[in-house]
Amino acid sequence: MIEARQLTKTFTDKKRGVITAVDSVTFTCQPGRIYGLLGANGAGKTTTLRMLATLLRPSSGSATIAGHDIATAPEQVRANVGFLAASTALYGRLSAREMVAYFGRLNGMPDDAIRARIQILADELGMHDFLDRRCDKFSTGMKQKTSIARTLVHDPAVMIFDEPTLGLDVMTARSIVRFVRDCRARGKTVIYSTHVMSEVEKLCDTIGIIHNGRLVAEGSLDQLRAKFGEQDMEEIFVKAVGGEAERNAA
Repeated sequence: MIEARQLTKTFTDKKRGVITAVDSVTFTCQPGRIYGLLGANGAGKTTTLRMLATLLRPSSGSATIAGHDIATAPEQVRANVGFLAASTALYGRLSAREMVAYFGRLNGMPDDAIRARIQILADELGMHDFLDRRCDKFSTGMKQKTSIARTLVHDPAVMIFDEPTLGLDVMTARSIVRFVRDCRARGKTVIYSTHVMSEVEKLCDTIGIIHNGRLVAEGSLDQLRAKFGEQDMEEIFVKAVGGEAERNAA
């Protein structure tokens, strides 16, 4: 389970002064649910996710991951979360199997558990054809599948995906969307950050729209359709973001 309460992050810039990247964001995601975080580039999605993954410390507010506070119990949080960043690098000289095994050891897993988990992930992500090939020979899709496998090798209760299908071909993107859906079916708590509207419509139980660091709309797809009087997620997004911009200008 994820609970974020008034989560805020500010940065200080010499020229612009204090910049609020995330402003009082509050939401909850239960096990067996997918929370979609939807926003344009620079809206605050990644900063929010990095705080939840304990990579950034909040300026104010709080959050718990699987019952552990991100500020006071970061090690316990990291043991229970898998965070797939939007841009990840692989060690080119290692094979996919070696890469995933390395991260398993970093998470304190015994070798037999790592081997078993690699087989499961290879089955679920379709990695067997390239599992023992070097990462520097991989296509973008192979790299992303390997990144997902290393992120989730310790089978965390909470999974955070930041733009997981960015730059992928249609078939690879579909396989990753299917994998995320299967994670929900196994009772995982999932946050799925994206700007791809069709993925949000297919996957997410609850959708949060973030704009200028603030959560400007939240609800199920049906709730958002009713609220904004639109069926298409793109139109809902434009109305939610446009309405916030108008309120800020008033």
